[in-house]
Amino acid sequence: MTDTSVRDRLIGDRRVGPGQPVYITAEIGLNHNGEVSTALALIDVALAAGVDAVKFQKRTPEVCTPRDQWDIERDTPWGRMRYIDYRHRVEFGAEEYRIIDEYCRDKGIDWFASPWDVASVDFLDGFGVPAHKIASACLTDDELLRSIRASGRTAILSTGMSTPAQIRHAVEVLGSGNVILCHATSTYPAANDELNLRMMNTLMTEYPNVPVGYSGHERGLQTTVAAAALGACFIERHITLDRTMWGSDQAASLEPAGLTRLVRDVRVISEALGDGVKRLYDGEYAAMRKLRRVPGVVADRDTTRVA
Repeated sequence: MTDTSVRDRLIGDRRVGPGQPVYITAEIGLNHNGEVSTALALIDVALAAGVDAVKFQKRTPEVCTPRDQWDIERDTPWGRMRYIDYRHRVEFGAEEYRIIDEYCRDKGIDWFASPWDVASVDFLDGFGVPAHKIASACLTDDELLRSIRASGRTAILSTGMSTPAQIRHAVEVLGSGNVILCHATSTYPAANDELNLRMMNTLMTEYPNVPVGYSGHERGLQTTVAAAALGACFIERHITLDRTMWGSDQAASLEPAGLTRLVRDVRVISEALGDGVKRLYDGEYAAMRKLRRVPGVVADRDTTRVA
């Protein structure tokens, strides 16, 4: 049996990699719409479903919003406002994340976030998060990647909207020793014929020492379960209380019942995949004695029991 432990990565006290249970992350993102109570309710949904972690997004609005977009007015649930004011309205600060951090610690669930700028990396490091998730949109931001590498935390890199050359460059900047790659398609929601799940196999071949996962933005559950069957060691899906809520990510998110079914099915797949080593299980010996007319060649110690 090939030892794959060198490929594992740590997220908190959990090993993530081939042969390990799939690490499932519920992406809350900005689906809390700036309300801590909604964020806590979504954490409860994630806990009830049995995920391993919840994830948020963290931005410095003035850094991450193009200057020519600041003053464009937008209709929102809180009235018509400038886009920069809207970005502040839905962004959590230190007080909100203190509440989230204490809540997750009390409930025993990991949380981390996607920092979109260097200041946000430093902000999240202050909470001792177990990993940093790099959004596909940030894959080409070398300054951000270098900051995340310097943090020493596991970097989970989504590869949507990116070319193979851009992915290779990002892995070089981050260093391959502490990275998890996530195949992703950055449309919201993503059509099934654009998911290209076999790209996971391509990443596994090109980066043989890097664990590969899947960040899904599609509707439904089947294709994410298929990603687990193809060997994804990390899975992330957006979650929501109600897909009709305000926000660009809501339509591609899972509601509570869907998340529960997804976690159930991925856990079954993860357990069923096994390690690829052929062996005879105890329950097979009774069937063998009953059904096999010719014992066959005694090839190893296991089969001597029925020779």
